[in-house]
Amino acid sequence: MQYRLDQKSGNRLSALGFGCMRFPRSITIDVAKSERLVLEAIEKGVNYFDTAYVYGGSEDVLGEILRKNNLRDKIYLATKLPHEKCKSYEDFDRYFNEQLRRLHTDYIDYYLIHNVADINAWKAVVATGLEKWLAQKKTSGQIHRVGFSFHGVQAEFLRLLDAYPWDLCQIQYNYMNENYQAGQGGLHRAYEKGLPVIIMEPLLGGKLAGGVPKKALRLFNEANPDTTPASWGLKWLWNQPGVTVVLSGMNAPEQLADNLKTAEIATVGTLTDSELAVIEKVRAVFEESYRTPCTGCNYCMPCPHKVNIPDCFAAYNASYANGFVTGMTQYLTSTNVLHSSSGLRASNCVKCGLCEKKCPQHIKIPTELAKVQKRLEPFWFSALLKITQKVM
Repeated sequence: MQYRLDQKSGNRLSALGFGCMRFPRSITIDVAKSERLVLEAIEKGVNYFDTAYVYGGSEDVLGEILRKNNLRDKIYLATKLPHEKCKSYEDFDRYFNEQLRRLHTDYIDYYLIHNVADINAWKAVVATGLEKWLAQKKTSGQIHRVGFSFHGVQAEFLRLLDAYPWDLCQIQYNYMNENYQAGQGGLHRAYEKGLPVIIMEPLLGGKLAGGVPKKALRLFNEANPDTTPASWGLKWLWNQPGVTVVLSGMNAPEQLADNLKTAEIATVGTLTDSELAVIEKVRAVFEESYRTPCTGCNYCMPCPHKVNIPDCFAAYNASYANGFVTGMTQYLTSTNVLHSSSGLRASNCVKCGLCEKKCPQHIKIPTELAKVQKRLEPFWFSALLKITQKVM
């Protein structure tokens, strides 16, 4: 494992971090599988673990794994304050104490204000007394370092960097998002300020690993058949000096093994000009194939009208990236329409807009779902359902 220096604290952080939002699960998190992954990651040198209050059981599971195996002091633990839920000063302690209980700890190494979208959102939570509360927690030792995670436009990110004496920041960044959200400009500015930059969505919710269009796969294989698409994506990030930790939501042993292998060899400046040119060609293929920038984070869920929004978008994108039949098959399966007349399909959308307000990618979800419906529920769709449901 390679380590990169957090210049603010002097901590040596593993280049590969474990993003716990995507612990393996069916409906609930598979604790046994998660534990095996966490233990293997720590044994191989991963020392930065990221979770959040709103990650659906992630804090509880991670905390129990660390407690059971006496590993709390072996890692740097990062979690996040759900600031949008905090309506009063007392709420800060209420949520923080609950997080300490879940995580079986009395301190947090890296505490981030979750999903600060712009300077106005920051000012609103500051008005509730957040800065005073953070100062008290740092003085008491319950919080060691303070940062923020970001989903917004670059101009707002740059304003936020100067709004508080941050110890770190966390941004979405990958070779498809080089100029999206904080982007490369935001990364460079944070690096200039001496902030460790934690990267989330390095593989765009897995799309740069398991959802690569066939044409892009051919480009990767022609360049190096022994390097996986995920490894290409991670190398692109570690090639840049401003990147401190790359969080990967690893939910299978083979994913962990591949990422660990890459983390051992990927350093700043190791990609050649020809390899960078391959990634540029792959980027162009993705731009042709992927129509909706959904990462499958599920922040938009549940939909009150029973639309499986992330899976609708995944099938829609697959229909362009891997062919219409593949996309339609994925749509029929993931929306459960083969077993129900309405299922969880795009046409259930009533354009209430609740999902759009929660989307960190700022996708106009009702508008995009209409496109899904047009492509994957054509005029013959109802007849197809009747036939398949009779057969089943």
